[in-house]
Amino acid sequence: MFERLTDGARGVVKGAVGLAGQRGDARVDPGHLLLALLDARGTKGAFALAALGVQREAVVGGLDEARRRGGVSAADAEALAGLGIDVTEIVSRVEEAHGEGALASSGRQAGRLRRAGSGHRPFTKEAKTILEQSLRVALARKDKIIGDEHLLLALTARPGVVRDVLAGCGVTFDGVQRVLGQGNGGAATAG
Repeated sequence: MFERLTDGARGVVKGAVGLAGQRGDARVDPGHLLLALLDARGTKGAFALAALGVQREAVVGGLDEARRRGGVSAADAEALAGLGIDVTEIVSRVEEAHGEGALASSGRQAGRLRRAGSGHRPFTKEAKTILEQSLRVALARKDKIIGDEHLLLALTARPGVVRDVLAGCGVTFDGVQRVLGQGNGGAATAG
C-alpha cells in the first residue's frame, strides 16, 4: 500500500513516526497522523485543515486531554456518564493515588523500556485501520493514489479520539469533502 501513497501522504506517515519518537511514544497512533497532517505544507490535506480553520493548539489540547483520560474519547466518556460512570472522577482518583498524568504516561514508560535505543515505531491497530480506510476512501473517490487528503478523510470517518478532537474543531467528513470539492463522493465510507 505504501507505494500508492503520494509524496505528501508519505511525508505525513514519516512525520507521524517522527512525532511519536519526539514524544517518547512506543507506537504511532492516529493522533500522530493528525499532528503530522497539521505540520504538512502544500498538500490537499493541509489546505483542507487550514480552510476549516483548524488550530494546532486546539488539536494538541484535545489529544492531550484524551491521553490524560487514558485514551477514552469524549463520546465514550459521555456514554459512560449515561451509565453513571464519571470518567473525570476516575481520572482524578487515579491521579490522586499515582500522580498527575498517570493514565497518560503508562504506555509511554512501557514503550521507553521496551524500545530503548530503537528507531522502529510500530503503528497501533487504530493507526493501521486509518491507513486501510484511506485506501477505501481513495477507491470510493475513484482516485488511483492515496494522498494526505484521503488520510484526513479516514481520520474523520473512523470513530475515536481523533474524530472527536476534529469534530470539536468543527471538522467533519462531509465538511472536508466539501472543502476538497467532492461534495458527496465516498460518503458511504463515513461509517
